[in-house]
Amino acid sequence: MSVADEDEENPYLREPSTDFRSVEELSEDEAREQVELLREAIREHDRRYYVESDPVIADRTYDALFARLRDLEDAFDLSHPDSPTRSVGGEPLEAFETVEHVAPMLSIDQSGEEEDVREFADRVRREVGAVQYVCEPKFDGVSMEFVYENGSLERAATRGDGREGDDVTRNARTIGSVPQKLHGDYPDFLAVRGEVYMPKDAFQAHNRERIERGEDPFANPRNATAGTIRQLDPSVVADRPLEVFFFDVLEASDLEDSHSAELERFPEWGLRVTDHVEFAADIDEAIDYRDRMLEARDDLNYEIDGTVIKVDDREAREELGRTARHDRYAFAYKFPARAEVTPIVDVAVQVGRTGRLTPVALLEPVDVGGVTVSRASLHNPDEIEEKNVNIGDTVRVQRAGDVIPYVEEVVEKSSEGHYELPDHCPVCDSPVERDGPIAFCTGGLACDAQLRRSIEYYAGDDGLDLEGLGEKSVRQLVDAGLLESVADLYELDREDLTDLEGWGETSAENVISEIEASREPPLAAFLSALGIPHVGPTTARELAREFGTFEAFREAAENDLERLEDVPDVGETVAEQLHEFFASEANAAAVDDLLEHVSPQESDLESGGDELEGQTFVFTGSLEGLTRSEAQETVEAHGANATGSVSGNTDYLVVGDNPGQTKRDDAAANDVPIVDEDEFRELLAERGIDLE
Repeated sequence: MSVADEDEENPYLREPSTDFRSVEELSEDEAREQVELLREAIREHDRRYYVESDPVIADRTYDALFARLRDLEDAFDLSHPDSPTRSVGGEPLEAFETVEHVAPMLSIDQSGEEEDVREFADRVRREVGAVQYVCEPKFDGVSMEFVYENGSLERAATRGDGREGDDVTRNARTIGSVPQKLHGDYPDFLAVRGEVYMPKDAFQAHNRERIERGEDPFANPRNATAGTIRQLDPSVVADRPLEVFFFDVLEASDLEDSHSAELERFPEWGLRVTDHVEFAADIDEAIDYRDRMLEARDDLNYEIDGTVIKVDDREAREELGRTARHDRYAFAYKFPARAEVTPIVDVAVQVGRTGRLTPVALLEPVDVGGVTVSRASLHNPDEIEEKNVNIGDTVRVQRAGDVIPYVEEVVEKSSEGHYELPDHCPVCDSPVERDGPIAFCTGGLACDAQLRRSIEYYAGDDGLDLEGLGEKSVRQLVDAGLLESVADLYELDREDLTDLEGWGETSAENVISEIEASREPPLAAFLSALGIPHVGPTTARELAREFGTFEAFREAAENDLERLEDVPDVGETVAEQLHEFFASEANAAAVDDLLEHVSPQESDLESGGDELEGQTFVFTGSLEGLTRSEAQETVEAHGANATGSVSGNTDYLVVGDNPGQTKRDDAAANDVPIVDEDEFRELLAERGIDLE
């Protein structure tokens, strides 16, 4: 039934009023009736928006209908798995269940060579005679199975190994273009294959937000999609811009005679299909379709990496059969990889721990040395001006040392002038100041990006190595308003953490124990953890050796640059950075706040010999007779390395009370010996090193 036919029956379909009676005035029967009408209307509006691209109401009106439905379901306990409100997510999962597909989700043969495509067509002709083909884009997303029973979405699963996949139904329900309930005259049972993807414009916008929040961006839309669909928290999936195209029937209670007939029915059922499906009478037309799609790929708002050529007739498909891995009725004609030259779609500005602004070019994904690159550094304003780079320009991208992508030059100028950094920080809106070619946010720790990065650094490997306080958990604590300064770490209690999503009693207790154990850090570790520019662990140890106490060090930093310059590994530049750090009122206040909770220990760092030379130690958990930082200093004083993470180069993982699971898992994976505190002391004693 069309929207027009239903107008009299459902008042929420066309030009609906959003002037609702209050929930308290409704009886349960009235609420149930309104809920059913709202669900029906919202499903139709979803179909018009996602499938037909022809909405009949404004977004604001849709939001009002959706909010009303949610309010009624909550007030009268009327939730249902098919309801559109299930698209907002739910409680996090502990793990995904593995499920068997209703039919194998096999791959197809593929090649970028025309000769191989023609060989495929020759085999089809030999085995089943002349056929017509259906040609479709080869989506570069995540393939999934969607199972509908009596029109309701019962299950969605990842492809997995083709026989089994992960049940991600709760995540799939959050995707707007996945119908919870089919429309029209649908089969009683229907299992369809779809490709979940992130539109290119939404991907660039999402990456920009991640960069500006100080998070690592995704490499390309496919990685972003794959990483999102397997999130254990459906609310995270709901917040990310995923879409889906449906493109095949895996199994159905009522099958059509041809693939093209199935695709024609999909929109009637509310299943979204691409507009770029074409018939091909022979393989020449299919090859021509691929060439046209190659030219059009940059104009599409989704990534494709080729085209798929499918035999249309279902009986011929069955006759062609399949191998253990491939359906033999289809072939993918791949595109060549984009190489090095690509347009700049946008520019994001990343705010570092010290406030430095780094412009990052967001690119159409491009192959550079075998690696897909979707962002590249623009370094600083002077270099941008010199290269005359701006949004919309086509540029050549290189990888410095085969690692860091950067824009080498403009190949085709499509913009006016060059990109200019904003006058205010994109995170906190504080004024931006220039220091030669470098731009800085003046917000200090009042800037969320600098605050998060400062806390991450303080708790990280080069700081006090507080396990359980990585990038994700720090961001969560800052977003929850629990951390407004580094010193706030020491105000946390177990209840603060267990009230947050994803935190259990054990993980909360472990983090609190880590924080408590850091209240008397070695001076070198504390100096490094402050995040002073150019002062890492090595320089911090030299400063600790020279000054012995934090008070003596701070006095020199504020008033005696000449003495600072004489310290090994410091020099004039680092001495000036130290002086500027403490000259900042915000930094000085942040340090003073920390000292209310932390007492850096007097340093007795001296070279103790080379008894442990060449060995590498990692520590986890709290030790009974000394702090973890003291243990690290001890082994370093005797020639060893103390690092924050386990690798194949680690010689020992020393485990104390309440240890982190990650480091133990890494040790097991890398065959690294695990020793407790007593064994650690015995190991040192065997080499003549006394910890007392």
